[in-house]
Amino acid sequence: MNAIFNLINKPLGWVLEFLARMVGGNFAAAVALFTLLINLLLIPLNIKSQKSSVQQLRIKPRLDELKKRYGDDKQRYNTEMQKLYQEEGVSMSGGCLPLILRMVLMISIYWLIMQPLTYLIHIQPDTIKQAAETLGIATKKSGYELQLIEALKQTDKFPEITSKLGSINFNLFGINLTETPKFSFDIFHDYQPIWLIPIFAFLAQMLTGVISMRVQKHLNPDAPSMAAMMLTMPLFSLFIGFSLPGGVGFYWICSSLIGSLLQTAVQLWYGPNKMLAKERSKELSKRCEFEAKQLKKFGEASPKDE
Repeated sequence: MNAIFNLINKPLGWVLEFLARMVGGNFAAAVALFTLLINLLLIPLNIKSQKSSVQQLRIKPRLDELKKRYGDDKQRYNTEMQKLYQEEGVSMSGGCLPLILRMVLMISIYWLIMQPLTYLIHIQPDTIKQAAETLGIATKKSGYELQLIEALKQTDKFPEITSKLGSINFNLFGINLTETPKFSFDIFHDYQPIWLIPIFAFLAQMLTGVISMRVQKHLNPDAPSMAAMMLTMPLFSLFIGFSLPGGVGFYWICSSLIGSLLQTAVQLWYGPNKMLAKERSKELSKRCEFEAKQLKKFGEASPKDE
């Protein structure tokens, strides 16, 4: 599994490094640009997924009819359903591939942010592991590379790493994105600026959840409410955000805001109702053309018969 993600992460790491150089070595700005770029590249997949959903809606009445007719005979129902999909040119897994690719990319980007020494600065894994063990940092813990970056600032060892680290700025408005937030209920005495990262990650997901719900309600008033999911995911991000380095939380913020904005634009432009109306308009147009041809043939044949 690691080998598969390495094949994806290594080229993505070069892209992230290029973006970092473009913005003067600012890690946060590079992550924001990288997130925007990835989401722009995913737009065709989102559109394809949307079109697949519309195709499913288009043939739903006929599927319901098959279910009524062969509901008790599952084997016959599945056979007729596959036949219908083939006749209509609809893929049964058309919406799955974009989702799978998106999920793979999300996991890859997560590890890309968690391992900047490996993928952004291109340090050999053995060198990174040796430095971490020397400085007493557990290499099995998630996000240890970001912790190692902070530890390397306090020592003159491993110049082969620190010399390259000097070109990357991991601060965001005074917040060190290599730090991991440590929550305390004594917020007045133990408050740390890094707390803002998981808090803003929570707020970003809440905002995008509200926008997504409103768009879904506008496009499909009969859609079931997603209020519980809208609250669950942001709370999960808030909880997890206090156990992961700030760089990961910042990526979540960028991903939520940028991804939601572009996804909303796709949904509004390629809304199911609009696309379904276009599909039905095409079907009606084809039917009218067919009937016109039949009438023409009948008209041409009638005088000959006389």
